[in-house]
Amino acid sequence: MKQIQREKWIWLPEDRYPHSQTTSYSALAENIQRNYVVAEFLKEYAFPLKVISARIRFSADTAVQLFLNGSIIGTGPASVGGDFIGNETARDNYYASELELTPDVDRLVFFARVQMGPVQICEYSKGHGGFMLSAVFVMEDGTEQTVSTDESWLVRENRAFAAPRSYDGRIRPDAYVPAREIENRWQTETAPIPVRSENQIIPEEGTIDLGPGEKKSVVLDLDRIYAGFVRMDTENSGELYVRVTCRELDEEGTAEEALFMESGTWRGFFLHSAGSLLAEAENRSEGPAKIRISFIETHYPVTEEAHTFVSDEELTKVLETCRHTLKICRQTHHLDSPRHCEPLACTGDYYIESLMTPFSFGDMRLSGFDLVRTAELLERENGRMFHTTYSLIWVRMLYDVYMITGDQALLVRCRKALELLLRRFDSYRGENGLMENPPDYMFVDWIYIDGISMHHPPKALGQSCLNMFYFAALQAAEKIFEELAEKETARTLAGKRADLRRAINEQLFDRERGIYFEGLNTPTREDLIGKWMPPNIEKRYYLKHSNILACWSGVCDDETGRRIVELIMQEKIGGDVQPYFLHYLLEAVYRLGLREKYTLSILEKWKAPVRDCAKGLAEGFVKPEPTYRFDHSHAWGGTPLYSLPRALLGLSVLQPGMKEIQLDPSLLGLKEARVELLTPSGKLICEMKEGEEPRIRCPENIRVHGPEKPQIP
Repeated sequence: MKQIQREKWIWLPEDRYPHSQTTSYSALAENIQRNYVVAEFLKEYAFPLKVISARIRFSADTAVQLFLNGSIIGTGPASVGGDFIGNETARDNYYASELELTPDVDRLVFFARVQMGPVQICEYSKGHGGFMLSAVFVMEDGTEQTVSTDESWLVRENRAFAAPRSYDGRIRPDAYVPAREIENRWQTETAPIPVRSENQIIPEEGTIDLGPGEKKSVVLDLDRIYAGFVRMDTENSGELYVRVTCRELDEEGTAEEALFMESGTWRGFFLHSAGSLLAEAENRSEGPAKIRISFIETHYPVTEEAHTFVSDEELTKVLETCRHTLKICRQTHHLDSPRHCEPLACTGDYYIESLMTPFSFGDMRLSGFDLVRTAELLERENGRMFHTTYSLIWVRMLYDVYMITGDQALLVRCRKALELLLRRFDSYRGENGLMENPPDYMFVDWIYIDGISMHHPPKALGQSCLNMFYFAALQAAEKIFEELAEKETARTLAGKRADLRRAINEQLFDRERGIYFEGLNTPTREDLIGKWMPPNIEKRYYLKHSNILACWSGVCDDETGRRIVELIMQEKIGGDVQPYFLHYLLEAVYRLGLREKYTLSILEKWKAPVRDCAKGLAEGFVKPEPTYRFDHSHAWGGTPLYSLPRALLGLSVLQPGMKEIQLDPSLLGLKEARVELLTPSGKLICEMKEGEEPRIRCPENIRVHGPEKPQIP
């Protein structure tokens, strides 16, 4: 993955387009340069023999739609994976994608439409427009032909793309001119993931006929919420205005506006989240007009699938809603949701999404790539990420993905970032042994307590959670260094973890109440106070959050943990929690041997929101503030897709790559269940019926520990 490829980049000639060369590095940059340019590239290759296969490598700054012989073959590039900090300079990493096709023709026409300028906050630029393509063609006689972008390619600026989500067909595209070869600022690595899949959804009433001067407004319902792009196909001989608003439910949504002067096809660059399309059209001409509205849904390719079915139909529906939401959040990096499209900074979300993947789609390459890109963020910022807790969750994600995949190269690649992160958190420890001097205590949960946001809480509401996550990170890091055969480092981390556990239990545990509180009331250092670190407060808080994490991480002993879980389940510890935090509660319940008692009762929480909307997963259970609107495309709360099948299987992974596992199947009180798990060695299936022994089919090269069970024939 680290091999740098030789490549030629081209762009609009500077002498002709002096103001269409540079842009901001990120849409999150403080001094953003809003220079939105769309360039179009064209090249025809004709051969005396047919091309029977083609290996194509391409990239662009900032976004590209690549067509071959009139059909789209890929979008890109794969996301750089930025953070909410460090956006005033260009990222070091940039990626190209690879495709393999079988054209079986003797004429190949490449067309690429490239957007220069970050629009959504997950888009990153090197600050300059550019496009690159190289290809190896295999001819029908077995010979090879290599081609590359160069000054023989044609280019033009299409100014009809007047602004993000705005097309003005009154502006004619420029004439094509020879492209200019430019400096290779990108030095791309090949992304270790495939290009996204696309599927055109054509709503039933998506074709709108308009008489002269006529206006129409139509709501086009989609069966689910999808991530994707708006497409419009028109038949018109005069001015036709169309506005398409993408809405998940009934919110304001995000809109595309287009003005067409003649028949044609248009598709946008902006990734929308849509459960319905509000199409508003006006025929401003004297002749008839027709427009067909469609939605190009896109996601990481699905090549294999796993499903879990249970006798509780509502619970099965919850699992399928979680599964679909995960699918639309798997793009060129995991998204928190396609509505938000946040950069690669929300590790808590991606950690849970990674755990969901073996029980749904199996392909873990996206998770591994996210880990590597996060490592690059950490290396760039000397171990710092915007969210302190999320940077710690990255360590746990690294270890758990390794145990699923067995990819030790992933540990080796991320080792430097891990060292930098651990060194940084060492510097945050105070004389009392706790995290006392971090830059912030975020992120805890999407909840307000006494009007205080738990996104970036003061010490009294965030310190305990940060220390619990730090404890879990030390635990995972210790195991990682053991896997890397660095025993001394592992022993040092074990000592630090023991010291931290002692400090937490001595200073953040209320012995009289028998539970943890959220943080100390001692003052926060003045030099640390700022936008994301409020001054500390005097009130002591006892909430579910720190107590859940103590049980999940093992900060408390198991007997105390079981007692605390009982108090949480009896609502004897205060505070609302969102679906994200219930992941850690379900993990605690599993770890402490309480899965048969509590798994199903916790999962009941998901039934009501899915009953209200099964088109996509709601962001939360409880509105953090009265005016807040949850999106319904948020996979961070999809833990039922992982937590239920894992609990049904009684699964523990004992060796990396799932080569050795523990199974202890249980119906948990259900009458029937079928669980499928995609391992690196193949699909594991477990079928259970009340009153019968579980039946298991397991790949031959997986060693299974547990009660002897009948095999599925």
